[in-house]
Amino acid sequence: MSRDTTTDQSLEHNLRYAAGEAVHEARHPGKQPIQPGRRLAVVACMDARLDVEDLLGLQTGDAHIIRNAGGVVTEDTLRSLIISHHLLNTNEVALIHHTRCGMLAFTDDLLKAGLEGDAAATKMLGQATGRAFKGLDTCSATPSAFYAFRGTPEALDAPRDDHNMERLAWDVRRGMSAILNHPWIPTSGEDAITVRGFIYDVDTGRLEEVSYPGDTGSIG
Repeated sequence: MSRDTTTDQSLEHNLRYAAGEAVHEARHPGKQPIQPGRRLAVVACMDARLDVEDLLGLQTGDAHIIRNAGGVVTEDTLRSLIISHHLLNTNEVALIHHTRCGMLAFTDDLLKAGLEGDAAATKMLGQATGRAFKGLDTCSATPSAFYAFRGTPEALDAPRDDHNMERLAWDVRRGMSAILNHPWIPTSGEDAITVRGFIYDVDTGRLEEVSYPGDTGSIG
């Protein structure tokens, strides 16, 4: 693989960011084209500790930034990536999860039960989050899923360890697979995209690449 891709350059910027250097310029750049200048799309978690432009050294206009809880590759994420590539000319995707992620602290069934008012679930969610969890005592068909990460839940904001790093890597690979195997996202030929996945350490500011393909985990 060439080491002069936008993603590789962003990794070099990340080393500078983690060392305390400000790489992103927080100023209006003036008139720019609609297409991202670096032809990069980033899928990342909404966590407040991730300043995506800062940690990748991106400037305004360089990349599409797609964020949601967990940085999960949902149907809407795929919709955005398809538009990003086919209409706006991006050809690299960086998928970023991070340590201490809230998506490690629950399961879909647990959160749904808590929202529906189940007493045991609200107690467990309160213990996990450190705040009083208030159920709504009603059911809803939407959202159909919260996309909690596979594996045994842990306390909210738990420090990095081998178990939660494995769970994060599992979901990064699942996201990469969803992108790479979508019929409307080309991975070969002149119009091909590349997809790489990372885990960002919120305590050090460093990105670590996730190997692909690999294990995508167990529900247990």
